[in-house]
Formats: sequence, structure tokens, C-alpha cells
Amino acid sequence: MGKKVVFILGALILIFSYLTFSTATQALRTTSEMPKTIPSNEDTIRLVLITQELDTPFWNKVGQGAAEQAKLENVQLEVWGSYGNNEEDFLKRVEIALHSKVSGIIVQGLDNEEFKELTKVKAAFYGIPVITVANDVPVEESLRKTYIGSNQLEAGRMVAQRLVSTMGTTGDIIILGDKKLAHYQKERLQGIQEVLKHYEGIQVTVRGTEDTKEQVMATTQQLMNETPQAQAFIAINANYAGPMIQEIGRRTRVEPYHIYTFDDGIESKTLLEQGQLDGVLEQQPERMGKESVKRLMKWLTNETVPLDSDGYLTEIRMAELDGTKQ
Repeated sequence: MGKKVVFILGALILIFSYLTFSTATQALRTTSEMPKTIPSNEDTIRLVLITQELDTPFWNKVGQGAAEQAKLENVQLEVWGSYGNNEEDFLKRVEIALHSKVSGIIVQGLDNEEFKELTKVKAAFYGIPVITVANDVPVEESLRKTYIGSNQLEAGRMVAQRLVSTMGTTGDIIILGDKKLAHYQKERLQGIQEVLKHYEGIQVTVRGTEDTKEQVMATTQQLMNETPQAQAFIAINANYAGPMIQEIGRRTRVEPYHIYTFDDGIESKTLLEQGQLDGVLEQQPERMGKESVKRLMKWLTNETVPLDSDGYLTEIRMAELDGTKQ
């Protein structure tokens, strides 16, 4: 009987010893693993370019320029975006970038309260610098560090001056933009009006529309009914040029009209080459991308602090139907 008790006690000791060793080994193995969420190099500078017009000729060039400069600066750059001006998706991406605590954000400015709140409050909370590119928002409302892109006021002036030189100093002009004009459209419109107000013989009709193709065409139709004597059209939202011209072509010949827009539209270059547009205000999107990364890096490395809040302007010029550029 005594031998049996000793045997049982010995077996229990062996079992407990095995369990204790196994548990200790498992605990050691778990705590020694590096969490996968910790980056291998915390000093890596990570920049994000965010646009709401992904995969368009203009914004592709912005991305290419930014990528080239990021390579020269030896920093990481990711390009995020949404298709078809999806504001909700775009704003989510901006918020994700802020929560991800990237080093800096280069973003297409969106002139609404949600965007301004993100750049003014959340970006400041996380200490992440934000630079607007191509489309600006007022600095006092967004607290963005700087703007890289065209002088949209001067761009509007340039288009209006060219239109007057081809149409003359009398006639009716239709200007088409968004229902609620974005900041860059307001500046383009202001520049156009500054030039045209000096000509008493020129009458201007400004109209906003929703951003669907059908609505742009319907608004164009309505404008042509209201102003059948119109001689010229300017699309300050360049994406409206295609549907606008399509509606004009359904009613009459496009050629007699003077039609101008800007190069950030999906179809701008094609329409000019086809002879549907008389002129396009050309910008430098690739230069914008390069300069955005360069200026953001100067801020991050304390080489230029603060950045110029008025922005860093890139060149603009007119490209016309006959191939000339001014």
C-alpha cells in the first residue's frame, strides 16, 4: 500500500513539473515576439498625397512630380484618392492619414467645413503639417501651412483677356461653375470679372450647376434658351466643358462659339486637340507635385519655418486651338 502511495505522489509531481515547464515556455515565447504594428524604423518620413480626382491626366502628373521629388528626398510617399469627386470618401482618407500619424499631408483643397475642421483642429492636435496643392482653401479657415499651385485669380484674368482678344469687346458670355463655388472657382471668376467689367458692351451670365453630366447639359440647355445670342462660354469647373460642349453640339454648330476652360478637366486636352475648345489655361501639375514635397520637407527638417502662408505659385499660360501658347 505504501509503495502505491509513493508511486502516485511521484506521478503527480512529474505531471505538475511538466505543466509548470510547458506554461513557462509558452509565456516566454509569447512575450519575445515583436508586435507587427511597430515600424522597423521609427525615423522614416512618410508623406501622403490625397486627391478627390484620382487617375485623371492632371492629378496623375501631380502624383508623378511628387513621387520623383520624394525619391530624391529619400522619403516614403503614398498617393491616396477617390474617384469622381466622392467627397465623403475623400474626407475619410484625410482622417485616416491624420489618425495614422503620417509625417505630413499634401492634399487637394476642399472648400467645405468638414475639410477645414480636419486641417484646423485634428491636424493641429496631431502636429501634422498640411499643404494644399492645385486647389487652395483660405489659410485663416484651414490653418494649412502653405499652398502650392497656380494663381487662380491671374488664371481667370488670362482667360478673359484672351477671350476679349478673339471675340471683341461686345457680346454675351456664359460662365459655368459649381452650384456652390469652390475657393479656386471663386478666384477664377473674380479674375474673369475684373477684366470683363471694363467693357460695357460685354454682358456676363454666371450660373452654377450640380456636378452630374446630365445636370450640366440641362443647365447649358437652359442658359442657351435664356441667352440665345450668347457668343462665348467659359467653364470655371473644367470638368463641365465636355458636357457643356456636347449640349451645344446637339443644338447647333460648336465652331462659331468662343469656348474656354482650364487644364484640370478630364477632357480638356482632348477637347482642345479636337477643335472643340478655343483655348485652355495650362498649369504645371508636375511642378506642383515636386514643389509640394520639397516645401513640406523644408518644414519637417526645420529648414524653412514657417512656410510662406501666401503660397508658392507655379507658372500658367494659354494653350490655343492653333497650337500657340502664350
